[in-house]
Amino acid sequence: MDNTRIIQELDFKAVRSSGAGGQNVNKVASKVVLSFNLSDSKALTAEEKELATTNLANRLTNDGILLLHCDEDRSQLRNKDIVIKRFLQLMEGALTVPKERKPTKIPKAAIKKRLKNKKNVSEKKQLRKPPEH
Repeated sequence: MDNTRIIQELDFKAVRSSGAGGQNVNKVASKVVLSFNLSDSKALTAEEKELATTNLANRLTNDGILLLHCDEDRSQLRNKDIVIKRFLQLMEGALTVPKERKPTKIPKAAIKKRLKNKKNVSEKKQLRKPPEH
């Protein structure tokens, strides 16, 4: 994954932010919406696109577009920086291949310990019963 090529493919849109802030919220478009078309990206290989599509399936639109937004700061520029950092972290996480799980054998000592414990519990319960005549 080449960060500079991916950042060039990002589309940004400035929108009026919601929430408290008085007249500043009504006048200034400080919220930044980032959109990235995953399927048409030229910065990612076919394998990377497939991996990202499966890992980010719940975050993509029906058209395969990833949308992120940020309205944490009053500055549009800072919001843009924050959303780019978020996007890069998200893509790094989506492109990491999980390690294969190696099935392990249960140690014989653990099996013996479990069976011994079961036997002790069983004997304890047997001793609680009244004696038979």
